Amino acid sequence: QVQLVESGGGLVQAGGSLRLSCAASGRTFSSYAMGWFRQAPGKEREFVAAISWSGGSTYYADSVKGRFTISRDNAKNTVLLQMSRLKPEDTAVYYCAARLGGSWPPKASYEYDYWGQGTQVTVSS
Repeated sequence: QVQLVESGGGLVQAGGSLRLSCAASGRTFSSYAMGWFRQAPGKEREFVAAISWSGGSTYYADSVKGRFTISRDNAKNTVLLQMSRLKPEDTAVYYCAARLGGSWPPKASYEYDYWGQGTQVTVSS
């Protein structure tokens, strides 16, 4: 069992930066691949980024590639999403998710086993 809690969301102007954090409970955190998803009002939840259990592999949606960076610290049970050059279309609730096993990269929401409650990111133009 893994519990996930996101933080770091907020309001930022276009072009600015935010860093989201996901704190995980459980001693087996390092066994899980981790992902970030987002959901804007009236839209389906979409994949943002994923990182392997070791941190050695990362994968990004085309829409965020080159602007967002996912990282993890297994000693601190934490996953980070550094977001730069933010755009109004990045506005959404951002969710952290954990997944054990399976193929790489895990881009679909159904591939994940545990989810956080989400944190709101609003980018003003």
